[in-house]
Order: sequence, then structure tokens, then C-alpha cells
Amino acid sequence: MTRALRAHVGIEPRRPERLLAVLVAGAFGFVIFGGALWLIHAQQLPARSPVLAYVLYLAMLVVLGVLAAPFPRLAMVVLSLLALETGLGFGSALLLDLGMVDTSLLPSRYFERTRFKWHPLLQAVPIPSAAAPGDEVVVNINSAGLRGRERSADELRRRVVVAVFGGSTTYDAAVGDGDTWPERLETLLGADRYAVLNHGVPAYTTEENVIQTAFYAEAYGVRPRCAVYYVGWNDLHTAHVRGLDPGYADFHAPGQAEVMGARRLDSPYLAISPTFSLLARLVSLAADTVQLPEPEGARSAAPDPALEAIYARNIEAISAINRQRGIVTIWIGQVLNREVLARNVSDPWMPFVEDKDLWAMVERLNTIARGEAARLRDAYIDVPVDRFSSSDFVDRGHFNPGGSAKFASLVAPGLSAACH
Repeated sequence: MTRALRAHVGIEPRRPERLLAVLVAGAFGFVIFGGALWLIHAQQLPARSPVLAYVLYLAMLVVLGVLAAPFPRLAMVVLSLLALETGLGFGSALLLDLGMVDTSLLPSRYFERTRFKWHPLLQAVPIPSAAAPGDEVVVNINSAGLRGRERSADELRRRVVVAVFGGSTTYDAAVGDGDTWPERLETLLGADRYAVLNHGVPAYTTEENVIQTAFYAEAYGVRPRCAVYYVGWNDLHTAHVRGLDPGYADFHAPGQAEVMGARRLDSPYLAISPTFSLLARLVSLAADTVQLPEPEGARSAAPDPALEAIYARNIEAISAINRQRGIVTIWIGQVLNREVLARNVSDPWMPFVEDKDLWAMVERLNTIARGEAARLRDAYIDVPVDRFSSSDFVDRGHFNPGGSAKFASLVAPGLSAACH
């Protein structure tokens, strides 16, 4: 060891504060190296990922801690930040792995693109964008903000335009482009005669569908001939919320931008630092006027009359808007994966509905939609849930490619009869 190096680390002449800084930095270096090996073993450290950037960031802090050893106060600041970043990232990941916490501040494996942007009425809408290399599910959002390929006004004017609305099960979140049920439906109806436009957006309820119908049903300046609504499941997000607002404005709507990642706080670059990410959240809680609300209510398997009344009212409003414009309204009752809905737990998306009670509540909403459609003289397509098995889904209600194809085949005859 050279004399300059010995002096730098505090060995000769003896400077205990320098040696302590180097030893602490070295200890954290071993921790970070061990954490990196753990991530590699778990296949959680891919190249060009936020988590790899996080590990390199920690390594840089170790080096800075060693370099700052001759300046104890500066070294203390660097090492304190290193301790905080390591503890929040690797520490929270370890606690999550042990089942002691519900979430982790360790950065993710992928730089996920922001797919949604804030909207003053809908809170979050898709950003027009092409699929990126490496995307697990290929999703293209066209210039009209709809999922699917680009269209033109001339093309649509030569076809029967069908606009389909709903949440993630209409967006077909688990299925890549070309295999979504709206695309398959267009093929079954005849792509030379029909154009099926996918207005579905994850997490949307009939509250957003009313707004879409009133203001955003046209795409490329062309009014649809028919409007299809595959709805029910997402409205139960608000089931048994005490004092439920008629426009879902006290719970569902304020949380949409957060749920959809449409806020600037969701930057993947900010997430590389768990400390700065946490601080941004704390500042948001203290200063942001838009907060993710904590609903008041109680779990129950009973029907929710307040929600059901709002649901029926939204159906009536949508139908009236379309009727005034000469658009045929078609309703489809929600289909879920009943084989997995047996757990005695609740999902965070539906805080007051347990899985085992979910299908019964969806059936009630389907019955309401069917009755309202008959009363309003709209079309209703009853898709038999018995035709589906767990092999048609990826989870509780999102189709896989096979399920999407089956659903489209069951919808096509009824839609062809109602929309021509």
C-alpha cells in the first residue's frame, strides 16, 4: 500500500475517522454485492433495468464514501445516504420476501413506459404510442387514443363503425394486438364491412363510460353506428363504500390517476432512488390537492342498493345519449372466472367485496343491465358464463387469447343482428 493511500484511509498517520468511513463503505459494499447476487439468483437483475441502475447507484455511493474519507462531514453525508438507500431498497425487499410487509421500494425489473396521461374529466387516458421492443404484451395505441391499428376517416365512412366501451376486460389487457376480442370480433363480422373500435380503458366504470359516450364516442370525426358496453366488474370497486357519491367522486375517480400511473411521481427514473421516491410521495401527501382516498365501509356479501341504483342510472344516461344521436346501444353482461373466485379474501381493487361473493354481485349487475336494456329497448347480448373455464382466463376475469377468441365468437351473432 502506497504512503498516499495509507494516509487517505487513515492508517498512517492514524486518523480513526477516515478508517471508519472506509470500513463502513466497505461493509456496505459487501451488502450490495450480496444483494446483487441474490437478485441474479432470482433472475431479477436484467440488463438496462431500474433495479440494475439502483445497484450501480449504490456502488457509486460506496466509491464516493471511500473517496470522501479525508473529509469526515462529507463522508458522513454520503454514507448516511448509502445506508438509507440500501435499507429502503434491499431492506424492504427482504421484508417483503419474508412476508412482513405488503410492498417494497426496490426498483422494478423494467423501465415501464407511462402508458396513460392525466385528463381533467376521465383522470387518465391512453397515450398514443407504438409497442416497444421487449413489451410482454404488444399494445399499440393509435392517434385517436384507442387500442388498435391506425384508422382513417375515409376507411370508417365505408364501414359500419362499432365502438366498444368498458374497462380492462374490453381493453383486453392480458392479450397482445391481433388477439383482442374486439379485433377478433371485427374479423368475424367481416373487416370489409365492419370497423370495431376499442374505447376500453383499464379501471374504467360506467361513470367514465357516461363521459366517454357524451364527449368522446366519435373517433377520426366519424360517429359510430353502434355502441357496445361490456361492463359490471369495475363498478363493484365502489361496492359498500359508505355514503357513495353518485359520480364515484369520493373514492373511485380521485384514485384513477394514481392507479393508472398518470402522475409525474411515477417516473421510473425517480424510482431508482428509494429515498427520493419516498420523499416525493410524502411531499405529495402533504401538498397535493389530489389524494388517493381511504374509503369507509365494511365487507359484505349483501347487495349494495346505492351502487345498483347508480349503475342503473348510468345505463339509462348512456342509452339516452346514444338514442338522441341515432346510435344503437348494445349491452354485454360481465363474464368472470368463477373457478378461482372461492378465496375468502378481498382484493385491494375491491376493498369491501370478497372473491367468494364477487360473482353473485356481478350477476346482479348483469340482471340490472338486462332489465334496463329491455326497458330502454336496447340490445342485450347474454354471453353464457358456463361456456368458459379457468383455461380461458389469466386471472379472475381477463381473457387469454383463447378466451378472447371464444368471447368474440359468442358475441358476434348477437351484434350482427343488432348492428347492421
